[in-house]
Amino acid sequence: MELNFSSFNPLQIYHLMTQTIIPRPIAWVLTDSGHKNYNLAPFSYFTAVSSAPPLLMFSVGKKPNGEVKDTVRNLLENKRCVIHIASSHDANLVTNTAATLDHGESEVSLNNIDVVDFNGFPLPRVKQCTIAYGCELYETKELGDVPQTLVFVEIKTLYLDDQVVELDAKDRLKIHADKVSPLARLGAGDYAGITAPFAIARPD
Repeated sequence: MELNFSSFNPLQIYHLMTQTIIPRPIAWVLTDSGHKNYNLAPFSYFTAVSSAPPLLMFSVGKKPNGEVKDTVRNLLENKRCVIHIASSHDANLVTNTAATLDHGESEVSLNNIDVVDFNGFPLPRVKQCTIAYGCELYETKELGDVPQTLVFVEIKTLYLDDQVVELDAKDRLKIHADKVSPLARLGAGDYAGITAPFAIARPD
């Protein structure tokens, strides 16, 4: 089967892309709507961009009514966010936080999600997540007909749960992906965990 994208509308293209670019990591992004009223939302158009500077990027659409989503609004106002790597055990909770709410309604409060202080960073982190990045806004870029907002953030600090990390023989940090058990996004309402990790030596 060969499909010419010029034959499809944006929604059809979205469904094709999200069911074929798999698995996708999920950025579970916490921002402040004001006065420690925390917004928490998942985005699966998410990736690392560069290491110097250390940038992450996630892509944000609009609310069904065309308004800017709270994550973008909060970042433009407050310049900071915390990006979590959610566990497959939290799939239902992550999905619940994808609900469209009015600005100022907190997914953290509505879903009874525990947050704790993120040492050295002004925003808290989700307690149960084993990986969290404290980030500052680097740049946003609008693209497309809707448009979509690309959000670039610079990593300022990284939290790693001691249970998922150790030093290897070369004194480098080794993250155990199986202990993180990251949640991956597939198409439609489908998610996945990971299989047992395996290693392959790269050629010189």
